Amino acid sequence: MPKWLIIAGLVLVALGLVLQFAPWLVSWFGRLPGDINIQSESSRVFIPITSMILISLVLTVLINLFQR
Repeated sequence: MPKWLIIAGLVLVALGLVLQFAPWLVSWFGRLPGDINIQSESSRVFIPITSMILISLVLTVLINLFQR
C-alpha cells in the first residue's frame, strides 16, 4: 500500500507540473463535444462529461496493462 501511495503522489506531482508549465498539452480538456459549460451573469456551471469518460478509459487501459 505505501508503494502505491508514493506512486500516486508522484503521478499527481508530474500532472501538476505539466498543467503549470505546459498548459498547451492539456488545452483540449473541457472543450470536447459533450462537455457542458453553462454561463450566466452571476454563475458558471462546468460539467466535463466527455473529458472524464476519456480519462477513465485511458486510466482503465493503463491499470490493466500494469496489472498483467
